[in-house]
Amino acid sequence: MRARKTVEERVALLDQKIEKKKAELDALEAQKQKLLHPVNMKTVMAKAKEAGFTPEDIAKKLGLEI
Repeated sequence: MRARKTVEERVALLDQKIEKKKAELDALEAQKQKLLHPVNMKTVMAKAKEAGFTPEDIAKKLGLEI
């Protein structure tokens, strides 16, 4: 005959499952945001320009000699 789990044990198991699902949801949300807001050179350069960086500033930060 199988030993029955206490209510506390069953609740603890459910809490573990809930935490696992939350982690999976967080990963899916991150993927969704990456799809909705892709990072590409155009968006990076636009944000840098908005922040007041010049092309020379960016090249210097990247260690490029232009």
